[in-house]
Amino acid sequence: MSTNKLERIIKYNFNNVNLLKEALIHSSYSSRSCKNNKKNYERLEFLGDRVLGLVLAEYVFHVFPESNEGLLNSYYQKYVSQEYLFNFSKKIHLSNFIKTQKGDKLDDNKSILSDVVESIIGAIYLDSGLTDCKEFIIKEIIGEDIISSKPARHPKTILQEYCLDKFKSLPKYKMLNKSGDDHNPVFTVSVNIENFETVCAKGRNLKSAEQSAALKLLNILKDKIF
Repeated sequence: MSTNKLERIIKYNFNNVNLLKEALIHSSYSSRSCKNNKKNYERLEFLGDRVLGLVLAEYVFHVFPESNEGLLNSYYQKYVSQEYLFNFSKKIHLSNFIKTQKGDKLDDNKSILSDVVESIIGAIYLDSGLTDCKEFIIKEIIGEDIISSKPARHPKTILQEYCLDKFKSLPKYKMLNKSGDDHNPVFTVSVNIENFETVCAKGRNLKSAEQSAALKLLNILKDKIF
């Protein structure tokens, strides 16, 4: 599909549309289409991740003036999470616009789709600066949902509270493996609590891997906790 259609969907028109095109290129496409073309979404995703963090941190700071640091962090983590960005990508049908090698299906690839949302943020930031990028994040990605929503409680927090209440001890996390390229690593961690088998999970950084492991264990324990 054309970038023009995506611009209409996200309600932002690029001055330099090549930035948007780069934000939509997966590494598999750039490596196969042209050996000399190394551009893909990853550099813009690196930038967009930081811009999103800054914009959202400032936004929740001003929207919730009476909230303490812990509550602000709960709101922040909800809206920078892979799950939330993935849901936004589904809303704008982002997978239809990403260039990959033939045969790749991205419809349910949370990691890539959430990363490409961040790469679009990075592209908008480079295209017109922080003010317009901030407006896009707040109006299109966050919307009015944040005002009426409840902050998300981290899986690690819920699991920690459960363990302290039942066993008077904390969950034990352990990094088992780190694989992949330096710019795109995959961490494998385990989590263990008293009287239960060890659960393992993966993530693109240690923090997300631990959260995934905690969530996996919570799904096993859900009848006991919720």
